[in-house]
Amino acid sequence: MTSWIGRTAAEIAAAVQEKRATPREVVAEHLARIERLDGRIGAFRTVRTEAALAEADEVGARADLAELPLAGVPIAVKDNLAVRGESKRVGSAATPDTPSTEDHVTVARLRAAGAVVVGLTNVPELCVFGTTEGIHGTARNPWDTSRTAGGSSGGSAAAVAAGLVPIALGNDGMGSLRIPAANCGLVTIKPGHGVVPAGVSDGDWFGMSENGPLATTVEDARLMLAILADTEPASPSAATHTIALSLRSPIAGIAITKPYTAAAREAAGVLMKAGHQVRRADPSYPMSLSFTSLAHWTAGTSEDAQGLDPRQLTRRTRVHAAVGRRFVKGVRTGASRDALRRRLEPFFEEYDVLLTPALARRSPKSVPWHERGWLRNVLANTNYSPLTPPWNLTGWPAMSIPFGKLPSGAPTAVQLVGRPGSEAVLLEVAEQLEKLHPWARTAPLD
Repeated sequence: MTSWIGRTAAEIAAAVQEKRATPREVVAEHLARIERLDGRIGAFRTVRTEAALAEADEVGARADLAELPLAGVPIAVKDNLAVRGESKRVGSAATPDTPSTEDHVTVARLRAAGAVVVGLTNVPELCVFGTTEGIHGTARNPWDTSRTAGGSSGGSAAAVAAGLVPIALGNDGMGSLRIPAANCGLVTIKPGHGVVPAGVSDGDWFGMSENGPLATTVEDARLMLAILADTEPASPSAATHTIALSLRSPIAGIAITKPYTAAAREAAGVLMKAGHQVRRADPSYPMSLSFTSLAHWTAGTSEDAQGLDPRQLTRRTRVHAAVGRRFVKGVRTGASRDALRRRLEPFFEEYDVLLTPALARRSPKSVPWHERGWLRNVLANTNYSPLTPPWNLTGWPAMSIPFGKLPSGAPTAVQLVGRPGSEAVLLEVAEQLEKLHPWARTAPLD
């Protein structure tokens, strides 16, 4: 019997299209792996065993099966996006346990493409922090279960890295795709604003939150992005680009540790050998960026917490929302984001792509961060993930790509950033890195 565990979404879809596998057998095999391993990983809040098998049978009976780009592919969905028939808890006791009546548009597009939703994945409360733990579960890094998977798409990233599903859906408001992808050795792309329908929480964190894929290959990330954006996948080209290597933290005073600077330097060398023009250059980050980031981060939570019983929120979430209330009015004007874009645009007129470390250091230990104080959480998050927030503030596309290893054997990663509309360019560069410096796609759990 052929095993479909560890296969890419593209491989599974091709096998189902060609009748070498049925959606039911593919989904059943992944459900069995979830049952066997997720107790160690904590990726899922809820697993849709019976519903997923029934939906797999429905996909198998579709007349257009041979044309479905995700035919029979099991997927996981972050628990802040609506899945028909399932509640959306967003990591909190304060949210209603009421089934959604409709799929979020991104979920609907994936299902229309033949994907089968096997479950909803764990997130930190209201998707605020870069660690994933709370009353519904704790998502650990499959490469090193003593460490958090990251957040806020931590459960989705853990599910893919553990081979529980080949691809997963998440979103990114301050790095919530790129942080867990970097921890867990995955490919992700936060698309630029307006490329993929958002509709994340009530206000998309003032337009900063974007939905996107978590995958083990660039091919799968490109395929899933095209489906989410309702476009044809961009064809790779052999173009060369001007690339800036920056090892500086956008947030002043934060040091980037050697494993992550080494990964970025080595990636730059690989790209130079591939024919790209690579130079050391730092964007002109303003000193005010740390304040701007904190104001938007907390204000987004303040908006999301409205209407929820504060007694059922954890203390760190209550404090985060309270801090953010004083910033909502100023953040809503968009003035600081406009100023940041104007300041950084000249840099991207000179360079096609910015290459940076994805993180400043390895992820925090997997402990009950939701029971710890607000300031301790903010400092832990900021100190390990200062490189992602600027690109939510600008609304420009950014990727995380596995590259290198920590002494523990867990992956390190680099970040690629581009100007508006450059998703295809970032994917091309990422694909070159993948070809020239391949990575192990899933953690060795068996």
